[in-house]
Amino acid sequence: MSGYGNCEPGLRCVMPFEAAPAELRLLRKKLRGMLGEWGASAVSEEAELVVTELATNVIKHVGEGAAATLVLEPRRGRLRLELHDKSHTVPSPASESCDAECGRGLHLLSAMSLEWGTLLTATGKAVWCELALEPARHCNRVQRAAALLDEYRRVAGASSSTVPTYAVLEDSAADAIADLLHWLAAQGGDPDEVLDRAQVRYEAEAGAA
Repeated sequence: MSGYGNCEPGLRCVMPFEAAPAELRLLRKKLRGMLGEWGASAVSEEAELVVTELATNVIKHVGEGAAATLVLEPRRGRLRLELHDKSHTVPSPASESCDAECGRGLHLLSAMSLEWGTLLTATGKAVWCELALEPARHCNRVQRAAALLDEYRRVAGASSSTVPTYAVLEDSAADAIADLLHWLAAQGGDPDEVLDRAQVRYEAEAGAA
């Protein structure tokens, strides 16, 4: 395993590594240990899965043994993960350079993350995402909502070739809620009553968090 550089618990950790299958287990172990030091073990499983997907895409589309770097940084209730490599090719679920496996990985990344995207750098690119450092119940609800919203946008015919902004996702969420209310009314339900129940549940769980 390559040297990891300087790690400052609670601030930032930089982990250089070689993109190779044998390295991934060691990378996950180091990631798990760092999150434990930061008191963020609750998100270890999600973080390990995300990092595995991102590193696997580097192996497939940049090359096995390629130099890469994982950067971890806690930010105001979120954990930011960045995976840097030497390629300027930006992955997207619909890009010609991204096969079915890569596409599934990016959809999984979208579903599990609060936000994600790609940044071009002087030496290549960085694919980043942010996970919630909140109680598990909140994390699970956010992840389920993200997965549902991703599927809703696909069914609605939204473009998957670019990363949607927060404003776009907010509009899609409003549309999805409106569609659910139409469905409830069509089934003879009371949309206002269901909205009230949902608000009560949200406030109770947000208060508990």
